[in-house]
Amino acid sequence: MSREQSLRNGARLMVFGALLFLLYAVVFFFRAFASSGFEIGVETLNGVTPQQLDGLNPAIMAYIKHLHVAIAGFIAATAIAAVGLAWYGVRDGLWWAWITAVIVPVVGLAVALPMHYMGHFNYDWVSHLGPIYVGTIVYVAGAVVALLGLIQTAPGAAQAAH
Repeated sequence: MSREQSLRNGARLMVFGALLFLLYAVVFFFRAFASSGFEIGVETLNGVTPQQLDGLNPAIMAYIKHLHVAIAGFIAATAIAAVGLAWYGVRDGLWWAWITAVIVPVVGLAVALPMHYMGHFNYDWVSHLGPIYVGTIVYVAGAVVALLGLIQTAPGAAQAAH
């Protein structure tokens, strides 16, 4: 595969993976307003329903909704940044864009994912984390394909060095 093909195909995969993150954020956002549950794949918090929490103290559910809307916004913002970096920077072979496009979602995932494995509450991992894992796999595949293009010498670069 040529340098340009690798960059183009890698950027496309990165964009597709980031669009999956964006879709997840949109669902997360609307679920905060249109659902009687918590997050995607979380129906109760160890048997306690949202209705029970709301009956105990309505501010708890309002606060959870507030956090879910904020999280949806940050997931969407990260996805939009990743799309822009991949499409306008990685596709053009810019190292700084690739590095930034890799670091941004890695930081978000590195902060968010470990808490899911501490056993604080039960969730359906397929619906709760599955979409993020699918988007991540696609995004990482694209980053690797683009990296293969980045490490190839650009046409004319070898001649310009002489």
